[in-house]
Amino acid sequence: MLDQDSAPLANSVQDYRLPKNVTPKRYEIQLTPDLKAFTFQGGVKIAIVVNEATDDVVLNALELEIDSVAAERAGKSLIAKAELEPDKERAHLRFAEKLAPGEWTLKISFRGILNDKLHGFYRSQYHDAAGAVHTVATTQFESTDARRAFPCWDEPELKASYKVTLVVDEPLAAISNGGQESEKKLSGGKKEVVFKETIPMSTYLVAFIVGEFEATPPVDAGTPLRIVHVPGKESLTSWAQKIGAFSLKFFADYYGLKYPGDKLDLIAIPDFASGAMENLGAITFRETALLADEKTASRAELERVADVVSHENAHMWFGDLVTMRWWNGIWLNEAFATFMEMLAVHAWKPEWKRWESFCVSRAAAMSIDGLRSTRPIEFPVLSPEDCRAMFDILTYEKGAAVLRMLEQFLGDALFRDGIRLYLKKHQFANTETSDLWDALEEASREPVRKMMDSWIFQPGFPILDAAPTADGRGLKISQRRFFYLPEDNDQLWHVPVMVRAKTGQGVSTDKLLLIGRDATLDLPGNLEWALLNEGGHGFYRVHYAPQLLESITKNLSELAPIERFGLVNDTWAATVAGLGPLSEFLKMARLFTNETDINVWRALLGAFSYLDMVAPDSDRPALASAVRAIVGPASARLGWEPKPGESELERQLRGMLIGTLGTIGDDPEVQKKARELYARFEEAPESADRDLMPALVNILAYCGDAARYEEFKRKFKNPRTPQEEQRYLFALAYFRDRKLLEKTLEMTLDGEVRTQNAPYLMHALLLNNTFRYQAWDYLRAHWSEMVQKYPDNALPRMCEAVVALLDREEEVKAFFAEHRVRLGGKIIDQHLERLSVAAGFRRREGANLQATLKAAQLI
Repeated sequence: MLDQDSAPLANSVQDYRLPKNVTPKRYEIQLTPDLKAFTFQGGVKIAIVVNEATDDVVLNALELEIDSVAAERAGKSLIAKAELEPDKERAHLRFAEKLAPGEWTLKISFRGILNDKLHGFYRSQYHDAAGAVHTVATTQFESTDARRAFPCWDEPELKASYKVTLVVDEPLAAISNGGQESEKKLSGGKKEVVFKETIPMSTYLVAFIVGEFEATPPVDAGTPLRIVHVPGKESLTSWAQKIGAFSLKFFADYYGLKYPGDKLDLIAIPDFASGAMENLGAITFRETALLADEKTASRAELERVADVVSHENAHMWFGDLVTMRWWNGIWLNEAFATFMEMLAVHAWKPEWKRWESFCVSRAAAMSIDGLRSTRPIEFPVLSPEDCRAMFDILTYEKGAAVLRMLEQFLGDALFRDGIRLYLKKHQFANTETSDLWDALEEASREPVRKMMDSWIFQPGFPILDAAPTADGRGLKISQRRFFYLPEDNDQLWHVPVMVRAKTGQGVSTDKLLLIGRDATLDLPGNLEWALLNEGGHGFYRVHYAPQLLESITKNLSELAPIERFGLVNDTWAATVAGLGPLSEFLKMARLFTNETDINVWRALLGAFSYLDMVAPDSDRPALASAVRAIVGPASARLGWEPKPGESELERQLRGMLIGTLGTIGDDPEVQKKARELYARFEEAPESADRDLMPALVNILAYCGDAARYEEFKRKFKNPRTPQEEQRYLFALAYFRDRKLLEKTLEMTLDGEVRTQNAPYLMHALLLNNTFRYQAWDYLRAHWSEMVQKYPDNALPRMCEAVVALLDREEEVKAFFAEHRVRLGGKIIDQHLERLSVAAGFRRREGANLQATLKAAQLI
């Protein structure tokens, strides 16, 4: 929560929110971008309603030159002078006399720049096969950057319809939210493209895209759907087209409402700061999130495309048709779209078990939400900067996880009924969180608001302590807030506890809503074992009394994979938090050498990666030996070659285990075999195992020399697919030769790497145990240049890797105290606290790591 009393809060809101004395109804926008000069000229006619007489019309504008302003009504025209207020990102249109209440037309002509910061109306460039540079112009307006493209009321509540006209060079393609209405040839090699008017929507959803784009023939997805791309990439579109069409139809059926636009273009942009953006009818994507070769992309890479396409399609209703009133409610958009992407992909590819793998995302959100510096899912948002800092793991993954928990508690049919009611009632309008709870309560007749307010409006989550009752015929369950760093706290949640227990009477399942500090669940017989968070959907951790934990670990076969994941992940989190010793976790880990589920292995391997980060160099060989002891048997069972009838997830697990053995496990035999297989796949690419190839690349980088480095750099420079480009680029940060890593370091700023990727390359270098402190020194020395070059939203994500800088904890904290990160919000505080958590873990366990590994019979 923000540490402010009510009076300053009100003043701060007034500082940034626009007055409501004038509101927009409709925009007619005309833009003429110049792709050579990187500028644009524009004009906008806005149908406004003057609600209260005024001579000062206030709207948003940033990095624009306003040339003229006039207000017209019934033959009367009033001229205004524009005064820009850059600090508050708005403009005052000052008239000589007051505009009387009623409808007016506001006409503004303006100019702007096509910036290179990947926000607003910006430029993106790519090289064709011959090496020639091509420029495109595109938009990214969420959250508050439409004001960089045209003067507007840039707040989500102020919905209006949009009629867009783009004047472009004749050979170029032009795309906007609506379908094309007309095209007219103009003099000077230009053409005018007019688009159909949109539904009422928020400014952040408006889009204009101009460049040498090509499009696939439309397919029927309930509306015409196309994949749009730069020339030469049509062969990479079929996967996105299939999931795009499936998910759009799936959502129309689930929501009980037809798609709200007149067409849908999915557009791959060469430079894009985020994964994708849900502009109604014209969704923009980073190329890796849309374009893929089904034959060579790994299953994980294809899943990412399916996830992102489904997520954005879900927004067409939840976010575009119905929109949050203000940015404090952005979780309504993003959490629900994340929830729906899981639902759609699970329906499309049930063999991927997408809801089971979502447990990894839920655990990642918990790793942040267990910090003192976390925040509620919904909290006050004041400035534009606050808005832009809201797009984090708590908004997306924690929000989606608590929605899934609610859906499982209510039942999927009642939950869907409530969602349909909510969308139908509020279509074309704006909502608050309470509107969603009201609809779900009406559909389910359950106290949804009381339950969910405890999850949405307070930070953190509970850990449930579970112990048998004295007579052995019940379970005593109590809740307290989970912290990695201990702190007194008396928070309570409404916790939907799902319990499966075995007694002398057999196995039973119970549902309990824990509202107070503790409760007792009576059982029909003497307790043999009990599992809390049955089904694995609850956003809470479980801490079992020793006898309960022992009984569960003796009955692992009774647990579903997602429940085994929860057991491992909860135990590891307790270990990191100091609630249990590392020796106990390692003792449990030894029980999982026969594990076959990929997500359980993700939990185990995540723990060993953490140990690799905190281990001193002298202990790393011992840790590698322990990794080989745990991972080796499972990898040997799977072997190196796919087997007939093997699932896609088993193939992916093979690559994951081999990749771990060849890096953290530092297994020379695995490294040798990896070199042999990679050479074979290079000679016969059609024989390559697409799920093993990423692991081979990482292993070869890990133990690679200068020749291998140059080979991988060439492959990064001349990729066949966007996924291959990413694969080889980030491999350049996995080498261990310092001289080679210095070359990679230079690439983060010398222009060889797109600014959308450079911060993440720096992130990888900061996590390289061999090189992390040298990378940190470089970051400190070049911080100002990075701030200038990198997208604002990428800087906080880059800085996440400071968690690995255990030997420089105080220096890191001092640096960020002096150098504020724009859009850092609470995220930087969370990174620094995670560093403190890791340092504390090392102080507790690091000195005796070898002895602990030996006692666990792993070395």
